[in-house]
Formats: sequence, structure tokens, C-alpha cells
Amino acid sequence: MHVHCYLAGETLFDTGLGLADARWSAVEAERIAITHFHPDHVGGAEAAAAATGATVFQGGLDYAQCERVWGSDDWPERIASWFVRHGAPAAVAEDLIAQGHAFASFIRYAVEPDLLYEGSEVDGWRVLELPGHADGHLGFLRDGVLIGGDHLLQRISPAVGLYPESRPDPLGDYLASLERTIELAPRIVYPGHGEPILDAGVRARELIEHHLRRLDETAEALGYDSRSAYEISLDVFGADLEPTQRRFAVAETLSHLERLVREGRAARAGDDQRVFYTCP
Repeated sequence: MHVHCYLAGETLFDTGLGLADARWSAVEAERIAITHFHPDHVGGAEAAAAATGATVFQGGLDYAQCERVWGSDDWPERIASWFVRHGAPAAVAEDLIAQGHAFASFIRYAVEPDLLYEGSEVDGWRVLELPGHADGHLGFLRDGVLIGGDHLLQRISPAVGLYPESRPDPLGDYLASLERTIELAPRIVYPGHGEPILDAGVRARELIEHHLRRLDETAEALGYDSRSAYEISLDVFGADLEPTQRRFAVAETLSHLERLVREGRAARAGDDQRVFYTCP
């Protein structure tokens, strides 16, 4: 799937992966604004800034996570241990470690960017904190136009997973961000993937309903015998997934399980080695 970078005036929003053949020298930008720290949005920030001389802006929380993840040599091992703790077999963990180290060369974020927070402005664009897809996900709103990153996508549901060292209830965050989008009612959203969205409220409501259904499906997969998030993901997402797809399925299952715990519809137990979920 393609990732979109947008140039509005002299502000570039997102930078894609850090690919060697990116033609940043052809871009006239004074500012680079990052929606979130995922590789396909922040990976080319260092090169884009070097080629254009632009100042890079990134959310405060988002940059902190960027440093903890992409600025650390042991992130692949840390996230692999996290998934093992939640029941993932060795094959999934090994795939995570291999992919993590292979991806490292494509992620060159800008060090010490100007930090943004709710209510900040960049060239007249109002900064919105829209957590969910990423804890520190930002949107940029001006004159009814929302540069939305991966907060709102037309054809697919943005991934909302629980990961190590993250906010404890990403799905709760995302549902609140979707409600906020409905209230803001932007006339158009330019997303990180896919076509522009002309009725953000309708799409936001569709995504809310999707996650409410997924919560019910996740609750139905619970029993009184302890089960890991990995085991529950087999029921919710099916058993026939490649290791990479399973990783997303387990993370999504975890975000829904933690929302159910907060709603009193699930119980969590375990220790530093293993975590399990049951009916309350």
C-alpha cells in the first residue's frame, strides 16, 4: 500500500520510509510535520530535512516513543519478549526479531525536532492529538482540511494494537479520537493511505461500530479457563495467518481485551512471564 506525503505551501507532512532513491532535493519545504512515528511516515525525515533544510516538527509523546523504539538497538528483542509473554510461539518471536533488524536501515528519523502538543500551530495548521493508531498520533487542521495520517482511512480499519511501553488503553483512546473527529466535522481528510475522505463523520461512525462489534467478538472468545491473547486471536482473526499478520492480530486482540477489562467484561491475570484473560 502506498503512503501519502502532502506538501501544503512550504510544509511537508510525513516523509515515507527512508529510501535511498527519494528525491527530496526537488521538494521546496521550510517545515516538515510528522503525524506519527511509524516507519512509513517518519523513516525519511532525516534525509528530507537534510535535502531541504526544513525544520522538523513532531509530537512530544510521539518523539519520545520514536527514541525508545527506533533509537534503541534492542527493540526487536524487547517486542519479541512482549509477544511471547502474551502467548506467541517462537516462530512469531523469531520473525519479529529478524524483521526488526532488517527494517532498521529504512528508519532515519530526525533527531531533536521541534516538539508539538495539542493546540500548537505549524504554519497556521492547528495541532490535534488523536491517539489510537499510535499513542502520540497528530492531526493537522486548517480551514476544514485535516491532514489525518493513519487516524482515519477509507478502505481499511487503522490498526489499533497494544504494545510494550505504550498507553494502557489504545482502543479507548481511539474511540475517543473518533468521537472528536465527528465533533470537529472536517470537510475533507487527507489520509496517509488511500483516497481523501469527504465525509469524516460517516467514516468515523463506521469505525466505531466496527470496534464495538470486535469487542463483542473478543468477549465471546473468552471463557473461564485462562487463555492468552495469542490463543484468543486465533478465534477472533482465524488461525491461517503468517507470522507478521499474526503479530498485528495479537496486538489488536490485546487492545480489545484491555478495553473489555476496563468495561468489566474481562479479567486479566498473570505475572512478568505470562499474561492470561478470562471472563470476569
